[in-house]
Amino acid sequence: MNKTELVDSIAKLSGLTKVDSTKALDATLEAIVKSLKKNDEVRLVGFGTFAVSSRKATTGRNPRTGKEIKIAACKAPKFKAGKTLKDALN
Repeated sequence: MNKTELVDSIAKLSGLTKVDSTKALDATLEAIVKSLKKNDEVRLVGFGTFAVSSRKATTGRNPRTGKEIKIAACKAPKFKAGKTLKDALN
């Protein structure tokens, strides 16, 4: 499912227009990103938790040449599914 299909589904399930559904989805995603930028978790009970994971700098190898390369430290988004979501899939 891509963003357009998700907006269509939101509009159909909620009774909102596609324009309003797009605004709602964009606002939700923006709020999640802003929260993660502040290193705050976003917990949606039953659905899951969005969090930030810090990765340390490491040394890796270029698979083509075998030469060592430095991989910089970074922050990466992480998602842990909630019990209700897991149960819905099984």
